[in-house]
Amino acid sequence: MPYSRPTLTELRAQAAQQLNAQLPGADALLRFSNLRVIGDIEAGLACMLYGYLDWIALQCTPFTATDEYLEAWGALKGVTRKPCAQASGSLVFTGSEGRQIDIGTAVQRSDGLAYTTTNAAKVAGGSVTVTASAVPDPQGLTGANGDCAAGTAFTLSNAIAGIDSTGCAATVFLGGADIERNDDYRDRVLYVYQNPPQGGDERDYVEWALSVPGVTRAWCVGNGYGIGSVLIYFMMDAANAAHGGFPQGSNGCATRETRGPPATGDQLTVANAIYPLRPVTALVYVVAPVRRVIDISIRGVAVQYQAAVSASIDAQLKADGQPGGEITVSHLWSAVSAVPGVDDFLLLSPVQDIGLPAGAIPVAGPITWS
Repeated sequence: MPYSRPTLTELRAQAAQQLNAQLPGADALLRFSNLRVIGDIEAGLACMLYGYLDWIALQCTPFTATDEYLEAWGALKGVTRKPCAQASGSLVFTGSEGRQIDIGTAVQRSDGLAYTTTNAAKVAGGSVTVTASAVPDPQGLTGANGDCAAGTAFTLSNAIAGIDSTGCAATVFLGGADIERNDDYRDRVLYVYQNPPQGGDERDYVEWALSVPGVTRAWCVGNGYGIGSVLIYFMMDAANAAHGGFPQGSNGCATRETRGPPATGDQLTVANAIYPLRPVTALVYVVAPVRRVIDISIRGVAVQYQAAVSASIDAQLKADGQPGGEITVSHLWSAVSAVPGVDDFLLLSPVQDIGLPAGAIPVAGPITWS
């Protein structure tokens, strides 16, 4: 049975009653009584102590700990909070033939966000293309804000002779991720406490993938590409929200793996992170899941609830969806009925459970309302 913490009002009443009991003839309930003031002060101090004890109780277990105390629980299992990751991509500028942009050149996005070039290149054919990445702000929190679309305007922070100061993003800037939130970090910490390392079992691969900044979901499939191979599917729901959370790159193996094709983009980042942790004989492929659009039709949901129902169905598909898994119709019914105000509806489609092909995860298509 949970402990019932007394409220400030109850503590004030208890203090007044105690003063009246200990000092016969006194009345600590009078509005301007010195005894009432003393009692209220004591009650306030006791209320603060109860609050402090509540806070201590939260930090005493990884289930409820927060901030640096949650990180201390994670450190006991070697799980650290995922840092901010910086977006990267390519920039193109025009200029005079042979002029060069050096590595480390400062550039700014049209909104003033700072980037720096990560390679040097010379103008050829009237233009020069260089790679660049976002620069962390003083708090190291640039993160997902560094992502931007191709064509976004950029300018050189300092003029370079023979190079036009205004350019643009030649490719999409991807890979930015904010510092891991407490709830997401707690899930990983609890996962490790519940699943001790087993020297490279399925859960170990999931843990290794989830430790990569930006990765929010991961799955492991053994022998997916033949005996001795390991397939890692993953999603980046926040970092790649513009792409539905799907990884951007090509499937493959780590840079140092010579037995399979090298991956690129997000897949390469995850593959390189897993490579030194895997059992030495395992051939690990990192693979982006395939979209499996689920057509949904619902009758009887009022217009004002439709957005909330859509969000609830999306959350349910994320919770249930895994490569080669199954979508349960009863869970979709539950997701709709869980929305406050929705109590009379009919799910017209789908009408039976849906099996997912290998490598596919579910994505809700446009919902048909009737």
